[in-house]
Amino acid sequence: MLTLATGAYDGLSVADGRQRMVNGHPRPPFWRALTDGHRQELLQIGNVRHHPTDTVIVREGDETDFAIVLLDGCVKVSTHGNRGYQAILGLRSRGDLVGELAGVDGGRRSATLTALTVVEALTLPAGAFRRFLRAYPDAAEILQRTVSVRLREADRYRSAAGSETVPQRLAHLLLHLGASYGKRLGSRVLIGLPLSQEDLAGLILTSQRTVGRVLERWRDERLVETGRRSIVLLSVDELRRRSAP
Repeated sequence: MLTLATGAYDGLSVADGRQRMVNGHPRPPFWRALTDGHRQELLQIGNVRHHPTDTVIVREGDETDFAIVLLDGCVKVSTHGNRGYQAILGLRSRGDLVGELAGVDGGRRSATLTALTVVEALTLPAGAFRRFLRAYPDAAEILQRTVSVRLREADRYRSAAGSETVPQRLAHLLLHLGASYGKRLGSRVLIGLPLSQEDLAGLILTSQRTVGRVLERWRDERLVETGRRSIVLLSVDELRRRSAP
């Protein structure tokens, strides 16, 4: 099954994304996995910044090298190919560390970070962050686990793109978004992120046109309701059935 930024799940329990599922087991995001002492140290060396919705926080190819901890809000991590096609590498939310590769190795930014909601972020200068990791090996181990989990997720992500149909991948994605970012409205679930059809297509590695056709069919079947950058899941059970292999 397709696994995205906040991991896999088996059912639909609406939450705020603060607890991740990795290989079927809960695992806290980077910030929550640290000790109180670690967090206080990072708050002292970093700067808290606020970013409005749709702000580009980091742009692919930039030479900036700070790391970022998301204290609140959600961002999409995306990259563009030569033809302008957008691939979304993941969604990151409260407690997640982003931009960590440039923060550690000083290389160019490999992806763009865009605020999907209002974001409160702790910006960590690269030099100070590296000194922190050297001083606290247990925190460095948490970072290594974070990177390892994301590599495994990326492998599963690519595997799903090659082995599952677009309707399967889209159904699984919508269930995932509902579980991680949804708000219950009786038997319905409102996905609380302003994602466009282009975003959905980028998340499952297909075309916007294909996603549009599937959503149109599902609207006719009363599985979903869609508006401008809004989605309501009307039949979670049926979407779960359609996400199955």
